[in-house]
Amino acid sequence: MATLTLKVPSIVCEGCADVITKNIVNYDAQAKVDVNVTSKTVSVETETSESSIKELITSIGHTVE
Repeated sequence: MATLTLKVPSIVCEGCADVITKNIVNYDAQAKVDVNVTSKTVSVETETSESSIKELITSIGHTVE
């Protein structure tokens, strides 16, 4: 599995973190997700492509840099 770390500046609270985590895990049940609200980063250990993870995050209204 590859580990991706993405900057997501639109994360403002734990609610954002929960929604992002749930959406990624719904797409890839094997994924290990860590959202850091303070640093506004999402780390994902997954077999899913980086572009797919970025699409998932943007589809729920967040911005990925």
